[in-house]
This record gives sequence, C-alpha cells and structure tokens, in this order.
Amino acid sequence: MVDSQYYLPNDVGISALECGEAFRLLSPKEQLYAHYLSRASWYGGLVVLLQTSPESASIYVLLQRMFRLQSPAQLESVATAAGLTADEYQAFLVYAAGLYANMGNYKSFGDTKFIPNLPQEKLKALVWQCQAFQDSPTEMEALWSTCAPLLYSLDDKHKQLGLGDKGITTYFSGNCSLNDAELAQRFLDSKSLSAYNTRLFKTGGVEGKESYEVRLASAVQKDRTVDGETETHCGQYEFENAMFTVRRGDYAPLMKKVSENLEKAQAYAANENQRRMLEEYVRSFTFGSVDSHKEGSRYWIKDKGPIVESYIGFIESYRDPFGSRGEFEGFVAVVNKAMSARFAKLVSSAEVLLPELPWPAAFEKDTFLKPDFTSLDVLTFAGSGIPAGINIPNYDDIRQTEGFKNVSLGNVLAVAYATQKDKLTFLNESDKDVYIKWKGPSFEVQVGLHELLGHGSGKLFVQDEKGNFNFDQESVRNPETGELISSWYKGGETWDSRFSTIASSYEECRAECVGLYLCLNKEVLGIFGHEGELAEEVIYVNWLNMVRSGLLGLEFYTPESKSWRQAHMQARFVILRVLLEAADGFVTLEECTGSDGRPDALIALDRAKIHTVGKTAIQRFLCKLQVHKSTADVEGGRALYEGYSAVTSTGLHDFLRLRETVLLRKEARKMFVQANTCVNGGSVELVEYESSAAGLIRSFTERFPEDAKEVEAELLELSKRDAPCWC
Repeated sequence: MVDSQYYLPNDVGISALECGEAFRLLSPKEQLYAHYLSRASWYGGLVVLLQTSPESASIYVLLQRMFRLQSPAQLESVATAAGLTADEYQAFLVYAAGLYANMGNYKSFGDTKFIPNLPQEKLKALVWQCQAFQDSPTEMEALWSTCAPLLYSLDDKHKQLGLGDKGITTYFSGNCSLNDAELAQRFLDSKSLSAYNTRLFKTGGVEGKESYEVRLASAVQKDRTVDGETETHCGQYEFENAMFTVRRGDYAPLMKKVSENLEKAQAYAANENQRRMLEEYVRSFTFGSVDSHKEGSRYWIKDKGPIVESYIGFIESYRDPFGSRGEFEGFVAVVNKAMSARFAKLVSSAEVLLPELPWPAAFEKDTFLKPDFTSLDVLTFAGSGIPAGINIPNYDDIRQTEGFKNVSLGNVLAVAYATQKDKLTFLNESDKDVYIKWKGPSFEVQVGLHELLGHGSGKLFVQDEKGNFNFDQESVRNPETGELISSWYKGGETWDSRFSTIASSYEECRAECVGLYLCLNKEVLGIFGHEGELAEEVIYVNWLNMVRSGLLGLEFYTPESKSWRQAHMQARFVILRVLLEAADGFVTLEECTGSDGRPDALIALDRAKIHTVGKTAIQRFLCKLQVHKSTADVEGGRALYEGYSAVTSTGLHDFLRLRETVLLRKEARKMFVQANTCVNGGSVELVEYESSAAGLIRSFTERFPEDAKEVEAELLELSKRDAPCWC
C-alpha cells in the first residue's frame, strides 16, 4: 500500500460552508430553534470519536487543550522554537483539521487511518513546548502517553476500520468475530431490538456459555424501568446457548447534553409535529429506545417543508463492519427555495417515472408516498463527514409504508464537486472541459434521482408476525426465472439484518443505477432546465462521471483483507464492471504512461451508445438487484454483488495494478469549515471562519464555550472505561 494514502497533504482543499445569507433570513424564533438543534448535534457528534477508534477521543482532547490556549498563529512560533519546519507545522495543522473534520483519525470516506505527516519526535517536542503543557505537564504527558502508541501506528490491523483481524472497530470489543456479530443479530431480531444504537462487547463465559453485553446509547444508566418509561428491554437473556445482557448508559453524559438541548429547542418549534418529534427524540436518547426514535421520525416525515430542517440520531450504518449499527449524526439546515422548487417538480413526476423502472409492477410499492424533497444550505452537520444528499429515515418498515424525506445539500454541492482541470485525472483531454462545465449540473440530477427514486423505490416482500403477506403468492413471479416467489422477509427481519455486510453498498449501487437509468428521460432533464443538446451533455457527463468514479473507487479497496472500506465507491466500481462488460466498446479502460513518466490510465465512454448499449446493461443489472432485494434472496444477491466487487489481476483489466495507479494520482477529499452559533442578549449570532486549516481548528476550539473542560473530561472517562475492551 502506498504510504501517501495515510497522510493528508498540506494542500488539501478546505472550504467554508456558506450559510450566512440563509441564516440571516430566518426569524428570531427560527434562529433560536436552529441554534439549540445545532448544540444538540455538536454534542452528539462527539460520540463519533468513541465510535471510530480507541485513541480518537484522547487525540481530540490533546488538540483541544493545545489550541484553546494558543491559536494556530500563536502556536507557530512555539513550533519553530521546537525545531519544526514550516511544512511540518502546516502538516500538523492539516492533521488536526482532519481529525476534527472526520471526528476521529480514520477518514470518513474510505475508513483509512491517517497519521501526522511529520516525525513523531517533532510532534512530541511541540506538545512539550506548548502552553497547555507548561500549565499542566502531568495531565498533558498522560494524554500523550495514552494516544502516542496508536497515533502513528500503521500495523496492518490499524490501517483501516474492520472487524477481527481485518481492522479496527469500536462497535465491537476486540475479541468479537463475524460469528459473534451474526449471533448477536439473531438475538436482537428475536427480541425485536434494533442494532442501530448499540455496541457489542464479548465479556467471557458463564457456566460454559459465551457471554455478551449489548450496550444501548442513553442518558439513563439504570437498567430498570425509571420514571417516564413504561418498559425496558434491559436484562439478562439466554439465547442459542449463550448469555446476553442488555444494558444502557453508553455515551451517557453526551446523550444527556443532546437531550437537554433538544428540550430547549422544543420551546421554539414551529408546529406540533416538530414539538412531538423532539419529544420522541428526547425519549430515545434518554432511555435508549430506537422505537421512540422511529416515532419521532414519523412526526419528522409529517413536518412538510419546514424552513429549518434537521435530523439527528444513530443514522448511517456504513462504518459498522457488520452493517447494522448506526453512526451518530445530526444536521441543521435552511431551505434553498429556488433549488427546492426543481426538486418539488421531480416529486410530482415520481408516479409517472416509477413505472419506467425495469422491474414488474408487483415489485414496486403499492402506493408511492410522496416525500418532502428540498435543497438545503447546511448550517450544522455533526458526524464523521458531510454527504451531498440524504434519503431518510433509514428504517425500511417506515420508508416502505409511511414515507421518507429527501434532502439535497446545496452549499455542499457548490464547493465539494468543483474541479480544477490540472487536477482532473484519468480522462482524455477532449473530455475535460465538458466534464468540468457539466459535472455540477449532472450531479444535481443524479443526486435527485438517487435519493428520491433510487432509495424511494422498490418493494420488500414481507410475511408479518400474523402470517399475512404483502404480495400475492399465487401470481407474483420472479422476472429472472419465471417462477413463483419462493423467499421473503419474515417477522422482524429487515433489509439490513438479512443482507448485513453488503446491505449499505448494495443499496447505494441500486440507487446509483436508478439515477443513471432515469437521467435518460427527457422529462427528468426538463425539470432541471436541461433540454436538447445541452441535456445530452448532462447525460454524457453523468455517465462519464460514474465510470470515472468507479475507477477512483479502487482507492477504497484493501487487498490484504479483500474488503471495501466505502459503500458508495464500491457501488460505483461495481457499475464500472457492469458497463465494461457491456461490450461494443461502450466503456474502455486503458493503462498508459503519463506525461510525467509515471503509470497512468485513461477511461472513455462512447456517448453514441449510452441510449442503447449502456441503457440495456443498466436495465438488466438493476432488475437483478431489485429482485434479489425484494425477495430477501441473500445468497443470490451476495453472489451477484460480490462477484462484481471482486478486485483481481486476472481478466481483461489488472485492477490491482490499476489501484496502485489510482493511489499514485489520488486527490485528497475536501474538508469543510462550519460556522458556530451563540446566543447573545436573547438573539442568535452566527460566527463564521476562514477557509483554512486554522479556520477549521478555531471553529472547534470555540464550539463548546461553556463546558469544554467538562466535556473533554467525560470523553476521556468514557474512553478509559472501555480501553481494556479493544485488546
């Protein structure tokens, strides 16, 4: 593996998320609502440190203590005196910014570890010379001793997130294997308990039986029913010759702060749906109840077109190696009315567009539940990273029968996907100008289709606890085989619990394919203002961007463990493989030597064949994906998806060698600087920062002005308590 992938380059792109204009247009009440939701999100976002790696919380506290007493500019002279060069000090600032932006020392996009790009002894010298060390040498030395052994470690196990010998995870204790994860999932299913807000700890044996602790995230730490709660799932259970103890109190101090700020936000809610939503979220984070979070999500779906939009909780399961546990995230954003109008037109056309998808009507939901679909400017996004679009809630039982919302993050799109020609890799010169011109508009179309009609489409065949089916067993046939449906979801089974480790990436692939397929529709392109020859440019760049992204996705594959570290990039690689197979020279991928004499590659797509060869290939593949998903055909779905996910050196393309070329020429993912809000004399002020590593650092050192030391002490205590579990 190329060492450079474990460093963040000194020239990494860092952009401020502009939201000042949108925020200032809010009423005072809306600003206060946004402020307290943001506070809840930022406190909850600290949970991600504890969900990422054993050392992340300690590194975070070390950096906070250094920068709280000395700004990056003030610390520069200390660095010079400690023997650091200007480049080494910049590398330290970039590392600190990276840790804050990713909420841990593993990249949010790709799950690879990153370490400081300066010698360890130089970093230690800087720590020893800083003001925080002069004021509290014993504490700072203890902090350094806690995190230093892992700070720079690039042992095979530490290079990436993963389960067992495949990497690091703090969703499971270090002695857990895939078999333990599967057993725990069966136990949780048997109790109708969701894994979203849990972690699993293998605690040894009791009377010859394996023993496990399932820990629920909650402010309440008592394992018995408490005031305001009707029942609790806490207790000890025997299951499949193993003992399971369900406890709560994971991340308790942080969950308490989340709940307190959500309660404050309630006073400024715009309507009853928002108030009830927050009430249920508070119950969820107080008692550790996913059912309450689901109930809050129902009220959230009903809250149509709010000026201030938000969602918070244990949401995305990408980073759980088993694919069932959610990483904490919370976002607060303000509606962008112009772009939202375009998305509203897409929602109105959904019932016309859904029948265009390449599967029989029986495989589509009985009724399309029109979602809210808005473009938002992000004020706050706390977690490990910021996506361009979101389709939530992730509870399939709600999404299937009650609805969902789609969100496109306009100010993220505006800066995240801007591309400079001299940094544009793997394309022919003739493609570069058109790619740069149309990448933004084409990606807007792809995000809209991906979120609304990708994640929002398709039916799951279910037999409920009473034995009732949601499809006609006597007539519905598998379009691939012509036979009657022979498998389905039963009882408490869900998409995530059945497809587990491949569920996230498989679903992202299905949604991406829907976007490619439906962007060929003239009506869709017209909604976004693209017609005639310009519409064809949007189509071309959308498809070209997808196959290029599939090649770039190789960065996120680990040959040693034969595993993928990023769900979306695995999905795009799979699509690249499908389109390379389409023949007729539709997509070509050639290795070559670049103008700099180093290995390079060129990918090209024949635009004249998109509507024929390309459409047919995606049509067939997309139908297969949906059929396996609808019918809970895990074996067939795995065989299909893992077959296309395989990265080998055999066949027409040596993908392992191409991976080295991708790593050689990769561009670091951008980081975002976010504003803070503070209440001053009853009104809310927005505090914005410059687009630099120093600006990003300053935003975090000013994020918890009232209780920074208290929060840091709690983080260290939580981290210390679990330290023996990772050995």
